[in-house]
Amino acid sequence: MLKLDEVSKTYGNKKEKAVDNVSFHVHPGEIFGFVGPNGAGKTTTIKMIVSLLTPNNGKIIINGIDNQEDIQEAKKQFSYVPDNPELFEKIKGIEYLKFMADVYDVPVAERQQRTEKFLDVFEIKEAINDPIGSYSHGMKQKLALVGALIHDPQLFVLDEPMVGLDPKASFELKKIMREHCDRGRSVFFSTHVLDVAEKICDRIAIIKKGKIIEVGTMAEIREKAGSQESLENIFLELTE
Repeated sequence: MLKLDEVSKTYGNKKEKAVDNVSFHVHPGEIFGFVGPNGAGKTTTIKMIVSLLTPNNGKIIINGIDNQEDIQEAKKQFSYVPDNPELFEKIKGIEYLKFMADVYDVPVAERQQRTEKFLDVFEIKEAINDPIGSYSHGMKQKLALVGALIHDPQLFVLDEPMVGLDPKASFELKKIMREHCDRGRSVFFSTHVLDVAEKICDRIAIIKKGKIIEVGTMAEIREKAGSQESLENIFLELTE
């Protein structure tokens, strides 16, 4: 579903690479967690995956499509929710959702069904006719999630998705992520909430100073680390 092959990124004239020869593969039906300290290269990697940044070298393949050779077709394969969504604050929430459905050519019946479903799930139906500028940060995050789910993407890319969400919304998002993958799609998300990553991810990659230092299931990571500790403890040992 998602494959990174020796991807690197350097900013400006800096010698040190923000992302250094990163390779991994996210399989269909898989929740893949991406964890690392601040400044490790997580957001830079994500921005290259979603074509907001161009790698200096390497390939990124999304559902069989090279995201540098065919950007538009690659973008049809995924939805992306950043950690701090910047939405069109002067329009209404429902207008934003209609815009997202139009961008992805979602048929009317499907957009209505998904809109109703996810507005109920995230409990923002009552505010959907209000200007987005009146929303709290958490409500904007929920609206961005609904907009990202409206075309049922093959790959769901999330950067710190739990930030700003209340406990119920976080619980519902985790259910949605699992259900999404149970239908053969994939989720790629970064998080600092390591207990969440440990509980819901099929596999996890740990990045430090731009390099992948570990990748695998929790069982594989524990075996390589020679420890039965939690992901949090293993993470702290590996990234010290």
